[in-house]
Amino acid sequence: MKRTIILFVVALVSPFAVSATSSDHPQFKADVDVTDKASLQRGARIFMNYCMGCHSAAYMRYNRMGKDLGIEDSILQSNLMFATEKSGDTMTIAMQKGDAEKFFGTAAPDLSVIARSRGADWLLTYFMTFYRDDSRPFGVNNLAFKDVAMPHVLWELQGIQKPVFKTVVTEDGMQHEVIDHLELETPGILDSGEYQNTVNDLVNFLVYVGEPAQIQRKNMGVIVILYLLVLLVIVYMLKQEYWKDIH
Repeated sequence: MKRTIILFVVALVSPFAVSATSSDHPQFKADVDVTDKASLQRGARIFMNYCMGCHSAAYMRYNRMGKDLGIEDSILQSNLMFATEKSGDTMTIAMQKGDAEKFFGTAAPDLSVIARSRGADWLLTYFMTFYRDDSRPFGVNNLAFKDVAMPHVLWELQGIQKPVFKTVVTEDGMQHEVIDHLELETPGILDSGEYQNTVNDLVNFLVYVGEPAQIQRKNMGVIVILYLLVLLVIVYMLKQEYWKDIH
């Protein structure tokens, strides 16, 4: 009851309060193809260079990733292994949980199953919708994840976006400022299409990390379906032969 009263008072004294996100923010559709090894290799490079400073993928081993993605051990060790020299190690980081909480306010989550938890489309939307927000500790906010504690680590690739607001009137006559769309304020190294393709490669890699065996599972599924179709023909012919004298 007390909370309801507080919210009502806030609404009365703040009729033009700015909403952090719009309820109808753009949703991006990820193009996921875990059989595209070139995309997975590019995504692995982005993950190692931009994500793994804070995030681990502790359920994945370097040598398993190298084998699945067709990366030779020498290239794997010289370009994608920064935290260890043993290819059989899991993809963990040196940052301690306590240090992460001190730096960011919360420990950075392990990303081994983030794609299975959040979904590929959500992840792509998340990486695409960072925007400048000077009220936040790292100067950015996110349409998909309100008041996110993570800095925009890919800002030099995408550039810096700013929110463009619009005024909406609710059913009770209250006016609110909501984000209508995001506008590029400072260009990045990549144009918008190149950046989305880069992020899509990263999302594709995270989908693979969430279930590395899915490549073999899907291939095996195709073989099993073909086997069952052949078996269906054989069984049907046996049925015809068995019942021919009766019919």
